[in-house]
Parts: sequence; structure tokens; C-alpha cells
Amino acid sequence: MLLQFTSAQGPEECCLAVEKALNYFLKSTAKQQVNVTVLEKEPSRYGLKSALVSLEGADAQAIAQQWAGSVQWQCASTLRPRHKRKNWFIGVACFEQPDEINDKEIVFETMRSNGPGGQHVNKTESAVRATHIATGISVKVQSERSQHANKKLAKQLIAWHLEAYMMKQHASLNSQRHIAHHRVIRGDATLCFNGNDFVLISQ
Repeated sequence: MLLQFTSAQGPEECCLAVEKALNYFLKSTAKQQVNVTVLEKEPSRYGLKSALVSLEGADAQAIAQQWAGSVQWQCASTLRPRHKRKNWFIGVACFEQPDEINDKEIVFETMRSNGPGGQHVNKTESAVRATHIATGISVKVQSERSQHANKKLAKQLIAWHLEAYMMKQHASLNSQRHIAHHRVIRGDATLCFNGNDFVLISQ
């Protein structure tokens, strides 16, 4: 399963809510029977415009259904203290994993990871850059410690972007994903959080 957290067209407070929701999600699923991998993040100035997460395991479907929909964050803006609005909404959409792409369609390059990680980062070429030959779509994955795991995630990410690319090529702008990414239903939230500490208040 794939989950897409999105601020849609919301302001920076919604981007901050996406980041908080993703962090809460990762902590709350740590002890459940599911393997969670963050495939992609799109940063904003203060938070995240969107994030794409992969779920695998016995609890994957139940967790996805629990989160899918609108998520409400009740909190006075820390970015604009005089702003009257205290309710911010983000969207969480659930998608089936796209069909896997054949390795022959992709060029893989390995490289050293960058960022935190100590000696492991400096000594191993575990990061993978994958480029789809026909379209030029390219991704870099270094979230896992093994090259094999990063290669698998890179293929998933390529498949995700390729599906979106094909939809655009066929002018399918009213597709499920387009609507989920650009429209968040305000009200009737699936989950509701309160305060700057992002505390769950209803379910």
C-alpha cells in the first residue's frame, strides 16, 4: 500500500501539519506489524508539501484505512501569531502499489550515501539512482542501509512517478491522485490532533 500525505493548496501551517502527521505516523506504526518506508518528501519553507510512504505487512491495509481522508490539526499558528484561524486540514490518500517495472527498463547507478550515518555512509555505496530509460524519470534513494533494499524502493518510486506521467500524457487530470493531491475536504476529519505537540484527540 502507498499513503500520500499532502497539504494540497494549503498555507505553510498545512505543510507543518503534514510534517507533524508524518512524524506521528512513523512513531505510532513502529510497534505494529508493518514495514514503513518514506519513499519521498517534498519540502516547503517550514514543513512538507507532501510525503509518500510505502506500507508492507499484516497491518498495512488497516493502518492505511485508518489514516485515509482528511486530517485536522487544531492549533493557533506558530508562524503567524495574530492569525485567527486555528483549524488546519491536510489530506491522506491511499493507493495500491503500481505494477513493478522490469529492470531492463531502468538504468541503475550506485553511489555513497550522504548525510548522517557515520562510517557506514563513507565506506559503502548503498545509495541508488534509478533512471527510467524511456521517459528520463530519475530518483535517488538512500534511506536503507543495503543497496538491494534501496534498489527495490527506487523501482517502486519510479513506478509511482511513471504512473503519474502516463496519466498526464493522456490528459487524465481528473484522476484519483490529482484530486487527492489538490483538494482536501475541510470538516469530517478522519483524525484530529491538537496543539503544537500534535496530540491525537479523536479517532
